[in-house]
Amino acid sequence: MQPAARERIYSIDLLRGLIMVIMALDHVRDFFHHVGGMASDPTNLATTTPILFFTRFITHYCAPTFLFLSGVSAFLSGQRKTKKEQSGFLLKRGIWLLFVEIFLITFAIAFNPDWSFVLLQVIWAIGWSMIVLAVLIWLPLPVIGIIGLLLVLCHDTLDGVQLQQGSVQDALLKITLTASGFGINWHNHFILVAYAILPWTGIMLIGYTIGSLYKPSFNAAQRKKILLGIGIAALMLFVVLRSINQYGDPSHWSVQKNGLFTFLSFINVSKYPPSLLYACITLGPSIIFLALTEKATGKLVNILSVYGRVPFFYYVCHFYLIRLFCIISFYLQGFGSADIHSQPFTFLPPAGGYNLFVVYLIWLFLVAVLYLPCRWFDRYKQNHREKWWLSYL
Repeated sequence: MQPAARERIYSIDLLRGLIMVIMALDHVRDFFHHVGGMASDPTNLATTTPILFFTRFITHYCAPTFLFLSGVSAFLSGQRKTKKEQSGFLLKRGIWLLFVEIFLITFAIAFNPDWSFVLLQVIWAIGWSMIVLAVLIWLPLPVIGIIGLLLVLCHDTLDGVQLQQGSVQDALLKITLTASGFGINWHNHFILVAYAILPWTGIMLIGYTIGSLYKPSFNAAQRKKILLGIGIAALMLFVVLRSINQYGDPSHWSVQKNGLFTFLSFINVSKYPPSLLYACITLGPSIIFLALTEKATGKLVNILSVYGRVPFFYYVCHFYLIRLFCIISFYLQGFGSADIHSQPFTFLPPAGGYNLFVVYLIWLFLVAVLYLPCRWFDRYKQNHREKWWLSYL
């Protein structure tokens, strides 16, 4: 098969870079905020503040947009491969990502060398989604799109399904479709499956289908029109279904103590697993952003695009840098070795942490520190395209 001409879609890099930068805010907040970090829910309307709520809410856009763009990129990379080559690549990369989640990311988050706690999050979901896509790419593109839509539109019908507690069927249903967080005790290891697989796979399959709009032969003006239509339709579906307040999210909204908190209740949708309404309110604006930024230029665009071209490198490095900051902060706050907590997260004192202003400063510093390494790795990838292993990073 003669490879197609390689053409970079800069709006994809820009959007991916933007969400990677925003994503780091959520993880910095998890580790450094003394209120609403890992110990509590920043979207709990009984305890949150508007600024804390939106600090968390804006990061809701990251995981679904990243899965969506992974699907788009999978389609585009497949244009340079045969079906067999693409299927094999997706399968191997999916397995590689599962390894990364378990051994590299879990260690960075828990900093626990015996892996007594394993956290399976977005990289786990992407890995399994690629494995599923490796099988499905043999089907016609419209069929893949329909499967993706059905997963996103219909998985909420299973929210109330209850199987025998502790059964294999119950575990499989929760891991694949319904769990907001499913814990498994296995040989002195606690495994927390935070991302139910198939709802996220549906998002990747939709992205893979929409990736066909980025074929070199596709008219750019028509692509923009279609993307705008899809994005607006997703937001309209969100408003209609959320107003009806019956289907699309397990958590219904309600009137709160004032108009602002009522609005927060209205947009407070479920990420674990990603509900239909969660997908609509996050993917709708992201797809509109793609449509409107295809010709975007400027210094900020160039900076964000650097992060977007090396998302895997950025993702792994940012967790280890956060962990380094945690250790430094731990000792700066006056804690000693006797205060280190080993289960499940080390160097996180119960009374430690900072206010949101400091959290934002740490986040900006983290992103700035990572810029030069990301730019270096981006240039290395561009200058060493012949190295096969770079396609896995």
